[in-house]
Amino acid sequence: MKKILFYINAIHHGGAERVICNLATRFSEQGYDCVLVTSFRDEWEYVYGDGVKRITLFEKKLDTFFLKRNIALVKKLRHVLKSERPDVLVSFMAEPNFRAIIASIGLKNKVVVSVRNDPDREYPHVSTKMLAKFLFRKADGIVFQTDDAKKWFPKPIQRRAEIIFNQVDEVFYCTTYEGVRHDIVTTGRLVAQKNQKMLMCAFSSIANQVADNLIIYGEGELRGDLEALIAKLHMEKRIFLPGSIKNVAETIKSAKLFVLSSDYEGMPNALMEALAVGVPSISTDCPCGGPAMLIEHEKNGLLVPVGDEDALADAMGRLLTDKEYAESLGAAAKESAKRYMPEKVFSEWEKFVNKVLENEKKAF
Repeated sequence: MKKILFYINAIHHGGAERVICNLATRFSEQGYDCVLVTSFRDEWEYVYGDGVKRITLFEKKLDTFFLKRNIALVKKLRHVLKSERPDVLVSFMAEPNFRAIIASIGLKNKVVVSVRNDPDREYPHVSTKMLAKFLFRKADGIVFQTDDAKKWFPKPIQRRAEIIFNQVDEVFYCTTYEGVRHDIVTTGRLVAQKNQKMLMCAFSSIANQVADNLIIYGEGELRGDLEALIAKLHMEKRIFLPGSIKNVAETIKSAKLFVLSSDYEGMPNALMEALAVGVPSISTDCPCGGPAMLIEHEKNGLLVPVGDEDALADAMGRLLTDKEYAESLGAAAKESAKRYMPEKVFSEWEKFVNKVLENEKKAF
């Protein structure tokens, strides 16, 4: 039985966190010995399968500076690798990817790292850019989500890389809606990256032309700022912040429109889920190409330039007033979303992991 150790900082809110839990669960169900390791534990966490062993490096997040924090985590992770002896270590996100490679030096396990966002954002400093391009040469395999992210790295890294979409849970494909659609929705953390402020301003500019409301599901550090903006725009009866939701498919299925207004994304789970449900969708055309790989403009959704409030307002107005066109986009979206059904995505991950394992030579 092959043993896989999955590593990420935490498994609370976030698309990458949900994906790694799903992967660990699916590999476990297929007979692999799976261990899920996080840097720390949080009060609320995503669910993972009963067959997945859980290890936490520290009970609480380390509030120390970059170097000291990473040295402590590398030491702990290396200790876990020595005791668990996995065949392969799969890591997600920036710092965990660095730690995974460094902690595995001299050990027998293979290393697969996964870049989950725009590399310019995931590795924002000159030092981290250089470190990523150097250390990733030592990885046995690299998983990207978009062509642009892959091309950001040197050719030797690209040759050991695979592009694999996130999987979307089957419940989204099984969810349909045939009633009267209403309201604009979005889901995601209330953080600067998601640029809900632009979405709110764009909506306020067309609010007097439509009867639908804007509902922003999620929690985050910008809740206070967004509430203040709602008051400033006098949109208290039109824009709502209900908080986080658990049954996303059931909640968004009746929406007239889903909007992703982010400044940057990797492969956005929220947009993928909306497309799989069949909700007519608009997304900003984020750098690194995630939304553009999901939406073919005017075929299964609409793309607008990042940060362009007027273009977003025009796109929303267009779909809210042209019901027939919006419904055709929604139907096309549901069909196109079959590309990232769970079975297909897991099969791609399993094939790549086994390809890495079959290569007898370790990268370092």
